[in-house]
Amino acid sequence: MKRIFSGVQPTGNLHLGNYLGALRNWVRLQDDYDCLFCVVDLHAITTWQEPGELATNTREVTAGMLAAGLDPKSNIIFNQSQVSGHAELAWIFNCVARLGWLNRMTQFKEKAGKSRENASVGLFVYPDLMAADILLYKATHVPVGDDQKQHLELTRDIANKFNNDFKVDFFPTVEPLIFGAGTRIMSLRDGTKKMSKSDPSDNSRINMTDGTDAIARKIRRAKTDPHPLPASPAEFDDRPEAANLMGLFAALSETSIEEVCGRYGGGLFSTFKGDLADLAVARLGPIQDEMRRLKEAPDYVDQVLGDGARRARELAQPTLDEIQDIVGFLRP
Repeated sequence: MKRIFSGVQPTGNLHLGNYLGALRNWVRLQDDYDCLFCVVDLHAITTWQEPGELATNTREVTAGMLAAGLDPKSNIIFNQSQVSGHAELAWIFNCVARLGWLNRMTQFKEKAGKSRENASVGLFVYPDLMAADILLYKATHVPVGDDQKQHLELTRDIANKFNNDFKVDFFPTVEPLIFGAGTRIMSLRDGTKKMSKSDPSDNSRINMTDGTDAIARKIRRAKTDPHPLPASPAEFDDRPEAANLMGLFAALSETSIEEVCGRYGGGLFSTFKGDLADLAVARLGPIQDEMRRLKEAPDYVDQVLGDGARRARELAQPTLDEIQDIVGFLRP
């Protein structure tokens, strides 16, 4: 069976973008692929994390994954730091990847900003660890958003260079899985920016822990423009907020953007927002209820992560042993 690896960072509340762009798609994939879903806490510490908050966030993200419908028996669900093979293989890949490759990574430039010299080395070599996450399990497919395609291309470059350097046919070619509506959810306050945990305005996103009233309030207050709703996607140019809200409706209702435009085009934002709020509450309510229940059961969440880590180590170790033999490391 084809194998999927995908991960999510434990850096604050899960939001609607995480659900529509990742979690919901993972649930759809779990019956057709051999899946590993990882809370990537090693990636999280490339920027400073308060230790207590990191532990809490790891459990909360796991609760969100389970509440969204991931089955911990059918899938391997774990946090990255419990499987040392990720860090071991990342170091080998640090020695395979080239500085020029990493210098071209746009996400590092965006995250480091003007403080490039003060950024952690971990943030710079983040893509090598991402490659290790995937290739440690010889994953064949990775669900990615548009902003992660460059990192996946680097993963393929690293795999090819390793195979060529050591004259082996060891790592597979990893293919992206890119989904349609809902893969890139934008801020409710600025339709040109991705919905993000790091945005200082809580009104820019719908958190998975928001209550019914908060969801409705944030959607009512979402930024719009003074014109009637577009009647087709061709009218989205220079109207990012309208495009984002109508895209949200399409993703939540699992219909096409054309259908949403046909239904609401030419109408008022006020009426549309009311329907969008009702839809969001209906879709997210059951997930939020289950997530709150799981957050009150940390022992169960820890058990899921521990069992998943054990299974991940069992899967990873033979691959890591072969890699060490290929590289020439002596081992017991």
